[in-house]
Amino acid sequence: MFSVASVLCKFTNVLHSVSVNSRCELQQCGFMRRCLSTTSTCQRRTDRKSILASVPKMDEGADGETSFDVDKSLSATMSLFPTKDTPNLLIDGVPFKDLHICHIRVHKNNTKIHLTNGNGTVLYGWTCGAEGFKNAKKGTNIASQATAITFSSKVQHLGIKNIRVKIGGLGPGRMAAIKGLQMGGMNIVSISDTTPAQYPCQRPRKQRRL
Repeated sequence: MFSVASVLCKFTNVLHSVSVNSRCELQQCGFMRRCLSTTSTCQRRTDRKSILASVPKMDEGADGETSFDVDKSLSATMSLFPTKDTPNLLIDGVPFKDLHICHIRVHKNNTKIHLTNGNGTVLYGWTCGAEGFKNAKKGTNIASQATAITFSSKVQHLGIKNIRVKIGGLGPGRMAAIKGLQMGGMNIVSISDTTPAQYPCQRPRKQRRL
């Protein structure tokens, strides 16, 4: 019985002893000198696992967005659903129906925030583009949160503290915009979702042909 190492050593010695012409003849016959590797692939797998373990987790965007619970914050003050007495409910001496309304329109590529009074007159507006974000960055949740914080500071200069929030759209900055209003110091009395939903749903688009 010959070991693999001894056979390889004898074969390499034979190749070194053969002249150049005989080597060419061996190559023409199909005998080629090849480099053999005896390294196992287990080490590569362990190296890949260690690299993946050292990579930090994906950033979720706005800090505390996933832990923000709207239901708990609202249930601590009042009922979740309005009643017949809700329009006359006093909030710091102001009826609920006369409170200022913050309209948040969340698009895929932008977030727009406007402030109106109880009658619907627009008093102030702010967007992610006006905040300084450009191109694709306007559609991120970080841009929505920063826009809401700036909007809150501007509105407080007008002497407005308590607001109602009406949010519409299915963009990435829905919860980030509400969190930004709270971080800016606004007192959110109620949150209403005004996203349009059609019933029955429209027929989906045909599949894209590749």
